[in-house]
Amino acid sequence: MVTLLCATVLSCALVVLTPGPGVLMVLHIGASSGRRPSAFFVVGHLAGDLIWAALALIALRWVQLISPTFFTILTLASALYLAYLGARALVAAQAPQAVIALADSRVVLQGVAFGMTNPKSYPVTFAIFAAVLGDRVELLTVSTIPLFVAASALGCLAAGMLLAWFSGLGAVRRFYNKSAPRLGRGVALVFFAFAAWSLAHLIAPSA
Repeated sequence: MVTLLCATVLSCALVVLTPGPGVLMVLHIGASSGRRPSAFFVVGHLAGDLIWAALALIALRWVQLISPTFFTILTLASALYLAYLGARALVAAQAPQAVIALADSRVVLQGVAFGMTNPKSYPVTFAIFAAVLGDRVELLTVSTIPLFVAASALGCLAAGMLLAWFSGLGAVRRFYNKSAPRLGRGVALVFFAFAAWSLAHLIAPSA
């Protein structure tokens, strides 16, 4: 259980640090308005992330109870989705996305809105938990789901605050733009690794 919780912390941290609209927004706010509003945005975005995490965990457990076969199919779909995200990361590395400025006075609420309306939040979170838990979804209970949500919060918050801190550095935007292709390839490898992990549980499940 401890190993799975640690894997959840690391996995959620990696998701937060994955280059995409959320990361670019944090970098933009930090570069234009300072670390404080950037951190507020991270806190707001965290609220949305945790809602999706809780829903993903509940859905993961519910699906397993309904049909183990369906869960196997869903795990395969999650692995394929992670592989798809890896391929998208490779493509995105060649064309960084533009960012949009946020009003400082509404940065927390807009962070919540940003986290809740991101179409990738639920499927990515679901895919990550499916990969981490593998065939041990039975560990999810009324008492353990809050532990996984807390682990998710720790990983997201730690990575988000680290990102917010870096966003206040003057050279961050130049460094990010210069390193975007390499970062994108690294992100692709992370998603491919999670996809392989998920598939490994289907091919050779634990005893």
